[in-house]
Amino acid sequence: MNGYLLAAGLTAAVVSAIHIVAGHVDPVRPLLASSLAVVPKRTMHAVWHMVSVDLVATASTLLAVAWWQPVGTELVAMLTAARFAAYTVVFVVIALCVPGRAPLLRLPQWLLLAPVAILAGLGGWWA
Repeated sequence: MNGYLLAAGLTAAVVSAIHIVAGHVDPVRPLLASSLAVVPKRTMHAVWHMVSVDLVATASTLLAVAWWQPVGTELVAMLTAARFAAYTVVFVVIALCVPGRAPLLRLPQWLLLAPVAILAGLGGWWA
């Protein structure tokens, strides 16, 4: 068993749960209640659900490759690390565009995404 990938998978599962529970309360409900036009509103709603699917699929994949370590585990781990590193960078850049104090704490999603990237990268390196 690959301990780093197991930790990455468990972390991704926690991130998934936080996204689904807190994300539905904080950004989704206000979005759906907004006066935004129907097409962009429903497009953003669909994107939120697509992110939910991606997070759950990532957690499941990381847990599976951590346990069974099939051929290609290193590739899966490194691609996951790269994807979550990119997600982290996107949130940091967007957060830095937010006016006011402590923008990185106002959009803290990067704090949840970065550990998955780091742990998956370590898991791929040591696979």
